This record gives sequence, structure tokens and C-alpha cells, in this order.
Amino acid sequence: MKSGFVNILGRPNVGKSTLMNTMLGEKLSIVTNKAQTTRHRIFGIVNREEAQIVFSDTPGIIRPAYALQERMMGFLKDAFDDADILLFLVEPGDIAHQDPDLLDRLARSETPLIVALNKIDTLDQYGLETLNQSWSTRLPKAEIVPISALKGFQTDYLLKRIIELLPEGNAYFDTDAMTDRSERFFASEILREKILLQYEQEIPYSCEVEIESFKEENALLSIRALIHVSRDSQKGILIGAQGKALNRLGTAARKEMERFFDKKVFLDLYVKVTKDWRENERILKRFGY
Repeated sequence: MKSGFVNILGRPNVGKSTLMNTMLGEKLSIVTNKAQTTRHRIFGIVNREEAQIVFSDTPGIIRPAYALQERMMGFLKDAFDDADILLFLVEPGDIAHQDPDLLDRLARSETPLIVALNKIDTLDQYGLETLNQSWSTRLPKAEIVPISALKGFQTDYLLKRIIELLPEGNAYFDTDAMTDRSERFFASEILREKILLQYEQEIPYSCEVEIESFKEENALLSIRALIHVSRDSQKGILIGAQGKALNRLGTAARKEMERFFDKKVFLDLYVKVTKDWRENERILKRFGY
């Protein structure tokens, strides 16, 4: 049997979470069109008769501006350290905006490297050949695989190549497992996704979701969630006039949770001002960063 960790790297908004969800056939990582959607490192596990592939979705590569982002980039170090395969996801027009230090580290790495050219459905044949040549020149040891994560184009081939490159070994997780994360974690991520989709500017990046209780009672999931914000003004925006914005958020999150957990959900939402939580090391640790 083959088994190992396939760690997905890339800049924000290149489709890393979409790719992992496509590989799993299930939505585990939240997806929005906003940068820094992924904050944690999430394992998605694909079990085949001949292999167990542990995909690791990491935060998009950025230059940290505050303590939370520093913790997020710390997950990238782990992704390099324990990878059996590095899967570097890029898209058209991306090469000029890459971090030179990251590219140099990828070029020096002895870990098998696949560069997945995403969104190739937006290119003609000449554009694809040009992009392929650019990345082959920049990362000569890499295998280049053109894909469309959203449309599933060539993702079966990508999975086949990953299995071929994996080392022999025993499974790291139970063969019926899909992730290493708890149901509470996914409840918080679903709510955070809806915050990202509903609110603009700095509001989503100033929010953290804490699940205070998660109970199943007579086939009903009862969830109490606390949304932390950094300032009083953000609390007002999150709640909205007569609480309408918070009610709309709760409805969207509840419906998605019911789809994900395949159960009826009662969702109780609260908002709390936790001053400058993104810079507080003690609070960040409590939140799992």
C-alpha cells in the first residue's frame, strides 16, 4: 500500500481549497473569492484500495501584517517539513507575483514537486504552451500538470500521478476517515465562510468563530456560536439594523450546516468584542493558531 501527505501550496485565490474539495468529492475547505479564506491547515483524506492520500490545504502565501497572519504562515513551514509530495497550484498570470524566496525553496527541495496549472479552461493552446514553458524554466525539477480544479478537468490524472509518486507505507488514518478535524471545527468554518460571503472590507478578517456548545438531541444538532470581533463598530455592522444582518447570516449558515451534517440544526449566534484578538498571542493559541 502507498500512503503519504500531499501538501497544497499557492498564493491566495488560486483554487487550493476548490482543488482539495474536488479530489475528495466533498466540500471540506471553505471557498470564497476573497483572499485569506483558509486560516488553518486542514487534512482531507482520500482512501483507495491501493493508497491513502492525505491532502493538506494550507493558507495562501502572504507577507504577514499581524500576529494571526504570522501563525497562518507557520502552517506553511509544517507543510514543507512533512510533505511526501508538494503540490504547487498556480494560475495564468501568476508567475510575476510569486514570492521569490518560496520559488527558490521549491527549486531546492528534494521532495517530489508537481506544479498544477489551474484554470487552463481560460487559455488557448498557445497560452497553455507558453505558461507550461515558463514554469518548466523556473522549476525544472517539477512535473507540470494542467488542470481545472473547478471543472474537474485532468484532476483524475493528477490523482493518478500523485498515487504513483507516493512512498510505500501504512495508512496514517482509519480507512473510513475523510479528515482529521472535528464536527465543531467544520461548524465554525461554515459560519466563517458565510461571514466572508456576506460582509465586505475588513469585517470578515476581524471575525473569529468560537463554537461554545455542540450537542445532538433527538436527531437535532444544537449549536451555540460566538463571533469575536476586534472593535465595537464591527459588532454593530455584523448585527445590522434590528439584527437583520445577523439573522440573515444565521439562516445561511444553518442551511449549509444542515446540508453538511445531514441533520436539522438549531443555531444560536452571539457577537462579542474581543479587543485586538488578532494580535493577542494567548487568544490566538486558544483559537487554535
